[in-house]
Amino acid sequence: MNYESLAISVTELNKYIKDKIASDEALANIIVKGEISNFKNHYTGHMYFTLKDENSLIKCIMFKTYAQRLNFMPKDGMKVFAFGGVSVFERDGVYQIYVKAMQEDGVGALYKQYEKLKQDLEKQGLFDQSHKKKIPQMPKIIGVLTSKTGSVIRDIINVSTRRNPNVYIRLLPVPVQGEDAAPKIAKGIQIMNEKKLADVIILARGGGSLEDLWPFNEEVVAHAIYNSELPVISAVGHETDFTIADFVSDLRAPTPSAAAELAVPDIYEIKQKINTYQNRLKVLLSKKLEIMKLRYEKAKSSKIFKEPEKLFYDDYIKLDNIIKNMQNLIETKQQKEKTKYIELVSKLDALSPLKTLTRGYSIIESNNKIIKSIKELEKDQEIEIKLIDGKKNAKII
Repeated sequence: MNYESLAISVTELNKYIKDKIASDEALANIIVKGEISNFKNHYTGHMYFTLKDENSLIKCIMFKTYAQRLNFMPKDGMKVFAFGGVSVFERDGVYQIYVKAMQEDGVGALYKQYEKLKQDLEKQGLFDQSHKKKIPQMPKIIGVLTSKTGSVIRDIINVSTRRNPNVYIRLLPVPVQGEDAAPKIAKGIQIMNEKKLADVIILARGGGSLEDLWPFNEEVVAHAIYNSELPVISAVGHETDFTIADFVSDLRAPTPSAAAELAVPDIYEIKQKINTYQNRLKVLLSKKLEIMKLRYEKAKSSKIFKEPEKLFYDDYIKLDNIIKNMQNLIETKQQKEKTKYIELVSKLDALSPLKTLTRGYSIIESNNKIIKSIKELEKDQEIEIKLIDGKKNAKII
């Protein structure tokens, strides 16, 4: 058999299938119900995504012209009604829905689970800003939890070593997709903390669907991040992807490369800043010295430095006046006290018993006690008589 004459090219086959599908009016205008997955909003404005149900999936594209008419932003997990037509993309030989309009039909079960867990963890305080730890300014060791193969770890190493060749990248390989990924990720975070393997942890993986990123939406991972003593930077998926890990982490990076930039300071930029600060400091010190020199010259030429004793002239005069006033006060006080003293002496002298003796009186004492009454005397009692010019002993008869 001559196959050469019977064979057709791949292009011809794809074109034939495309024409067949295009001729089917049932496929030209069709409404398909399904859940959005692998949604990508291209920078051109076109939207690429997959519609799926429990058993099957189909690729979809919605061009910018139709996407601009949407009153909502599609995202993974949404259930929608998509209106459009089925056609074949000849180059790749795949058929897909060219969507012209789309309407929401609630949220997929997985997305509902995501929203519920997010609300529960937020109530528990796992997203509180007060619990966020600061990223160290100059970390020496960057701990990375991600797959040991793929572009993620290469991007982190390239960016980190480019910014600081002295930084050390410590990779702890963990699965980033699948049912057993979440507990292993949580265990990795725990090991990093227990053994103090890094100064900061980067938790990273590339983009993917909601299902692909689901390990980073698990509660066990959220609590591991929250309980981590080491600061954690989350870099999961693309810039438009958000996971529970992003909300719990101390810092969220839009991509793994951006996480490396946030964790590792640019050593060359720092050196440049230091040089700039040094130059500024030299200029400022020079200006400060010049100002101090001018102030010194001005102070040195002032009268105070030339004749400093003039500062004390007025004080000397004040001190002399104070001393003179004090002397006058003391002399006046002494004179008053002297006069008062003379007056008191005169009064005391007038009351003195010795003054009475000069007028012919005497004092009788017995046992150093003055006798004031004859009742105090007895026969044969010895007494002492004090007169103006002396004493005499006597006896009562």
